[in-house]
Amino acid sequence: MANNCSATSKLQAKAPPLFFFVFLMRFLSTEAFSNTPLLSFFIHHVNSPFSLGRASSSFLNNCVPLHISNPIKTTFKQKNSTKSIHCPQSSMTSLKMCQLMGMNCATLTDFSFSLRGFARRGGATDVHSHGWGLCFYDGRGLRSFHDPDPAAESLLAEFLQSHPVKTLNVVAHIRYATRGEVKLENVHPFSREMWGYNFCFAHNGDVSLFDRNLFQKGKNISKQLQFTNPNPNNNLSKQRKATTYTKMAPFSSSSYTQIPWIGKSIGVEDPGIRYYNPIGATDSETMFCAILNALRARFDTLPTLPVLHAALSALCNEIVTRDQETMGGNTILNFLLGCGPHLQFAYSWPGAREGSDVWNGLHYLVREPPFRSAHLSDCDYTIDFSSVTKEDDRVAVIATSPLTDDEDWVEFERGQLILFDDGVPHMAPEDCEEVEFRNHGLVSSAIPAAPSLEVDMRRYRLRTSFFEGSGI
Repeated sequence: MANNCSATSKLQAKAPPLFFFVFLMRFLSTEAFSNTPLLSFFIHHVNSPFSLGRASSSFLNNCVPLHISNPIKTTFKQKNSTKSIHCPQSSMTSLKMCQLMGMNCATLTDFSFSLRGFARRGGATDVHSHGWGLCFYDGRGLRSFHDPDPAAESLLAEFLQSHPVKTLNVVAHIRYATRGEVKLENVHPFSREMWGYNFCFAHNGDVSLFDRNLFQKGKNISKQLQFTNPNPNNNLSKQRKATTYTKMAPFSSSSYTQIPWIGKSIGVEDPGIRYYNPIGATDSETMFCAILNALRARFDTLPTLPVLHAALSALCNEIVTRDQETMGGNTILNFLLGCGPHLQFAYSWPGAREGSDVWNGLHYLVREPPFRSAHLSDCDYTIDFSSVTKEDDRVAVIATSPLTDDEDWVEFERGQLILFDDGVPHMAPEDCEEVEFRNHGLVSSAIPAAPSLEVDMRRYRLRTSFFEGSGI
């Protein structure tokens, strides 16, 4: 399925390495270069043998520059077309919180259409100018792009829009910095390996529980926080078999900071050690590491998707409860979690920052036959999907706020966790059985598999009757 009006580009077999292209783009974006005649030469010869890819039908191959005083703010018009692609500098909306975008697809799909509008929010139509990132799965591999510069001015973002790449699963983020400096290590999405899978995570919101300023003095605040399980019948929360750990001698408070522990909701006590730790200084990355630490400690076999959905739901509820009751936080928790080439979890606990009337939640839509046209809300650009799709195409798009202004978007309910697979939303744990039957469950040689779906669900008592009235 195409997400742009042009066909997907095929890169040359002997193209230069990506780091060379990024270095060249950085140089080309300097003010000194933009004032030289060499800029015009570069734009007109962008598809020379020295370019990253020679696309026979790429966007840049079908465009001529209308204005070249600045390569970032160039307005393009398609050859042999009366339509212009014009992205004006709109007024700021003061939506002072990061924004998320995800896509999950039934067939290989390019994400350039959605990215074109989403990137405009990174400093052009909105204030999210503190970096951007995007991760997409290529088989079991994960390709990651991160830039501390505004997405609306990023040549790397422009490259991804102009050279469509196809994938089944993508997670993207534009940043408005509230915790952590504007540095590359603080740019989402974050990624880690667990169970032989690449997990990637992007967060929008405010969770004081994971603010490093509150525990950087060497105090393990997880020992001071208590959590009451709201669902005592959940077998996930029952005490696991006791495990003995050898604790290391304490470090000095000036050199050692231990991130908070979560996991009581799924029956895992604090072992005193942390396998995953943040690299940057954001509450988002700290929370991601805490979630993975809890899941890794809880499961000694690969969980089936109904069980994983239930565990993530419990952990999200634990985070919100602890943040509100012990930290007094105005909790806003929205995230996207990529779990391999097919699966993406999305969770929303929406809210508005104090003094702001801007609502931060999550919305989604599913595009499937019969397809029609769509118009971006941040960029005057329309595409007729019926002309570039097939009958087996289906795409779910998730975003902080709707990316188009002529489609029906659905807002997540408070506390809702949805698993997307093949572009289909699965709302509850029992719905995830269907994904297992499509053979899209977790499979890895790094950890033993569950004996079977039935056995795994029986171990954790996951049945329809269990979820009725549970509030999960």
